[in-house]
Amino acid sequence: MDGQDVTGLMQQIGARARAAAAELAFAEPETKRQALLAAADAVLARQAEILSANAEDLAYGTSKGLSPAMMDRLKLDAGRIAGVVEGLRAVAAQKDPVGEVIAEWDRPSGLHIRRVRTPLGVVGVIYESRPNVTADAGALCLKSGNAVILRGGSESFHTSAAIHACLQDGLRAAGLPEDAIQLVPTRDRAAVAEMLRMVEFIDVIVPRGGKGLVGLVQAEARVPVFAHLEGICHVYADADADLEKARRVVLNAKTRRTGICGAAECLLIDRGFYAKHGSVLIEDLLKAGVEVRAEGELAAVPGTVPAKPEDFGCEFLDMIIAAKLVDGVDGAIAHIRRYGSSHTESILTENDATAARFFQRLDSAILMRNASTQFADGGEFGMGAEIGIATGKMHARGPVGAEQLTSFKYLVEGDGTIRP
Repeated sequence: MDGQDVTGLMQQIGARARAAAAELAFAEPETKRQALLAAADAVLARQAEILSANAEDLAYGTSKGLSPAMMDRLKLDAGRIAGVVEGLRAVAAQKDPVGEVIAEWDRPSGLHIRRVRTPLGVVGVIYESRPNVTADAGALCLKSGNAVILRGGSESFHTSAAIHACLQDGLRAAGLPEDAIQLVPTRDRAAVAEMLRMVEFIDVIVPRGGKGLVGLVQAEARVPVFAHLEGICHVYADADADLEKARRVVLNAKTRRTGICGAAECLLIDRGFYAKHGSVLIEDLLKAGVEVRAEGELAAVPGTVPAKPEDFGCEFLDMIIAAKLVDGVDGAIAHIRRYGSSHTESILTENDATAARFFQRLDSAILMRNASTQFADGGEFGMGAEIGIATGKMHARGPVGAEQLTSFKYLVEGDGTIRP
């Protein structure tokens, strides 16, 4: 498509989304629930079609030379499709946030004031190779009464279209406007640039992808953005950590899935832990096939690779982790403040005071204790799914679920009340 065609296409999509959002804002909770359940049923019924589309995308990804981690993000199988279905049903089962009274009070003037949740309006989601984002984003926006414009990556073009068709099946079954969930039908990158400028139609942009995509969106968008630039997640093994817990958590945080934003990218080991237990955490990682880029004394552990300065603060998204010794929790905090991306950090300790200090003095969106950073996920937080992780200071931080996709308005009632 040429630039003029893309501009016209996106203007039409935006106008239809704005009209659909006006209807969704007052759609009954049961209607939205039925739409999501019907969409889940459609995904199951169309599983073969979705897998066939995914095979096309995997072949395209191979031809583009995508890394194993990116190919893993792109790939669907029966288990992952079952996860998509489960996510749709979980969002359907959640309490509808629209209209919830957040607070209410009376004023001496005689006014009764309520602060209630209201949809944002139209959400634009720009994402790369994970086709399940199509279902997650569509479901969460629908649940929260928002219309959504989805722009999937070129790698997941066919799979996203197949899943989008299932979402539209759900909308039709429930009698909701099909324009409530739209998928940009072109790989042309000009569509992304258009979305970033569509202030008259889009209320917030959510980018899901690598640093290049998110950095571009944050730099160029005229529309507000919910996003995280990188997932540079740290695990800190404190002197008072339980050894077996620490071994389990460190391995899971790094190796469960290396290509997700919640994967640990840096292991910080307290000198007190190292004095007690030696290099056992490093050895576990090496045995699992992880390349450990170690600094200082840790570089003497056989099998490690000497760390370079740029290895700290790096999002590897691969079987690679940086590691160093630190002096107590304050040393860990100082390192994370310097190199972290405000995403997720985990402390491994049995000491309540140390954990409290870690929680109090760091301001990442998610802080954990004795738990794997791989839990940094809306589904694991009980949100059914997430549209992304936000690390900014706007009202949405951490996993962005249906509730975080709402704003609020004030409903003020009087009885002929006037201001003196």
